[in-house]
Amino acid sequence: MSITSAIVLFAVIWFMVLFVILPLRLTTQGEAGQVAPGTPESAPADPRIGRKMRLATVIAAVLWAVVAGVILSGAVSVRDLDWFGRMSSPAPRGDGTGG
Repeated sequence: MSITSAIVLFAVIWFMVLFVILPLRLTTQGEAGQVAPGTPESAPADPRIGRKMRLATVIAAVLWAVVAGVILSGAVSVRDLDWFGRMSSPAPRGDGTGG
């Protein structure tokens, strides 16, 4: 895995985790009873975005380490995900190992 692939993988995991975390423990302005003029009642009263971003970073780092470890170990490859058999078989290496 190249450094670019690792960064993209981390970014994708980070955003997925952030979008899961954002609605947790959310108190709307309507529930709090203090609706700011010009905003809907469903707008967050205290979103605590910084805390949620830090939490998403920690969780994403752990998940990224697991996913990157699986990718780098070779336990799962692209050919393992070829459920319809569309990929050709690997070409022999020429060193007698056959794959």
